[in-house]
Amino acid sequence: MKVCYIVPMTDRKFYKTIVKFEVLSGEPIPPGMEYENIVHECKEGEWSMRSLGEKKIVLNGKQAAKALTLQGSDPSFFCLDDKGNDADL
Repeated sequence: MKVCYIVPMTDRKFYKTIVKFEVLSGEPIPPGMEYENIVHECKEGEWSMRSLGEKKIVLNGKQAAKALTLQGSDPSFFCLDDKGNDADL
């Protein structure tokens, strides 16, 4: 477990990339299938895949903390507090 000390006002930037792709398959993709397994099935198996592009977004500390929380992760993953302030190791 990381031990972090709060240091206000991060100047760091974080990057969120949203990747979209389309998969064609003979059967429905099983619910909850991991993305890496879907990609593997497209590359090595009998499914077809194409990219529909990606969107890149630069986040500040507060936005990154919120995005981590929405993913079910924790802001401490990037050594931030809930408000996006830097936490010093």
